[in-house]
Amino acid sequence: MMKSCFGDLMLTMVLLASGVRVSFGALSSSYYAMTCPFVEFTVRNTVSQALQSDPTLAAGLLRLHFHDCFVQGCDASILIDASDKTAEKDSPANESIRGYEVIDQAKQMLEAQCPGVVSCADIIAIAARDAVLFAGGPYYDVANGRKDGRRSRIEDTINLPPPTLNSTGLIQMFAQHGFNAQELVALSGAHTLGAARCVSFNQRLSNFDSTNEADPTMDSNYVRMLRRTCNTGNNTQVGFDYTRNRFDVNYFYALQARMGLLMSDQTLYSDPRTQSIVNSYSMDPRSFFSDFQQAMIKMGTLDIKEGNQGEIRLNCRKFN
Repeated sequence: MMKSCFGDLMLTMVLLASGVRVSFGALSSSYYAMTCPFVEFTVRNTVSQALQSDPTLAAGLLRLHFHDCFVQGCDASILIDASDKTAEKDSPANESIRGYEVIDQAKQMLEAQCPGVVSCADIIAIAARDAVLFAGGPYYDVANGRKDGRRSRIEDTINLPPPTLNSTGLIQMFAQHGFNAQELVALSGAHTLGAARCVSFNQRLSNFDSTNEADPTMDSNYVRMLRRTCNTGNNTQVGFDYTRNRFDVNYFYALQARMGLLMSDQTLYSDPRTQSIVNSYSMDPRSFFSDFQQAMIKMGTLDIKEGNQGEIRLNCRKFN
């Protein structure tokens, strides 16, 4: 992890010099070149400092981007605070999301440099990329120019895949956003970072499918370990793999060992349509990194707001 602002700046310059410039419609990797040239450095330095204090925030920032983009597009709607608790972040699907304060800090610094220029949606996208990078994952160029949305409703989070979804449901849900099965598995590989609470997978440990048995797709020793761990309470966290703060292919090894934590994880290895992809990524980390890069770039373009469809929030937690 970077130890100084100078180190971050040098890394930024090298990456931008060697990276492939990308653009998607109104989005461009040089969008802020004239209006806020240090946006990449500012966000990267903020993320670096946050991860030095708490490495687990890498998973939070990546999940924040995913949960934002899959609901009404990449428009920072997940950041909105609602006094009546009816915003996206108030959904049970989002109650364990972390990293809001990192986005707030980056936004505050950028507002001091370039008032009213950089959207919160772009900050989320850049921060997620940098979180992956600092966790040992691949770098990819982020095209910017997103606008912040003017809607954040708890009912819209129905578009987020639940942890109990099987492979057929996952394939269908991701297809609605334009992703094929390979991109689904690549994006699911984000679970190489982070953890889940016991409440998200307790139903797999006993009385599965109205029986007294555990989910038969799970390794029996893994079931026993999880039962012991979750005796401490539903909010106890278990890592998706044993290197929860490192971006690698251990997640796919876990699936092969029948130690996928969520049903929506293990189902990828139980289905022949996705099993071969899991096997391929476990044997070829570079292939996984490459496909993950492309899938993240694509995800970052979901239903973006352009022109008067959105705004540039002055405070990421409030509509203007």
